[in-house]
Amino acid sequence: MIRIILIGYMGAGKTTVGKELAAALGVTFYDLDWYITMRYHRSVPEIFAERGEEGFRELERRMLHEVAEFENVVVSCGGGTPCFFDNIDYMNSLADTIYLQATPEVLAMHLKMGKGKRPLLEGKTPEELESYIQEMLQTREPFYQKAKYTLDVSLLDSASKIQESVKLIRDMLNV
Repeated sequence: MIRIILIGYMGAGKTTVGKELAAALGVTFYDLDWYITMRYHRSVPEIFAERGEEGFRELERRMLHEVAEFENVVVSCGGGTPCFFDNIDYMNSLADTIYLQATPEVLAMHLKMGKGKRPLLEGKTPEELESYIQEMLQTREPFYQKAKYTLDVSLLDSASKIQESVKLIRDMLNV
């Protein structure tokens, strides 16, 4: 049975790498934010607006407990998921957890390349973006570091680099 959970800051490549990893392993991929959106028929920003961060984090925790019980899955979590409640310990008890680690510069580059809207980042200059990411990483790093494995994801700007990350994970986990 395969159960892998990817954690890390937004822009680290959790969804991109997760989809490729799941395909390579022949298992199902779940993005936790997507799962929440499908279950509640609301986007994460809408849920935040309706329930506030505390309400969203409680709902996120419940959905994590559902998805983390699935077998033969790769799960990509939101950047804050491991940092609330006992989420990281819970993930570690059920799955191989992998922290996709990157520098603030690389994360900022990934976020600029990404197609999705990130409300927390809108209107920030490149310098403000890197500074914001640096501050957030200082808070979240202690939680991310609790993952069973860490993979340094340098700039994921090509299909070959994404495939290389998948291979490294497969080698790390012997899957």
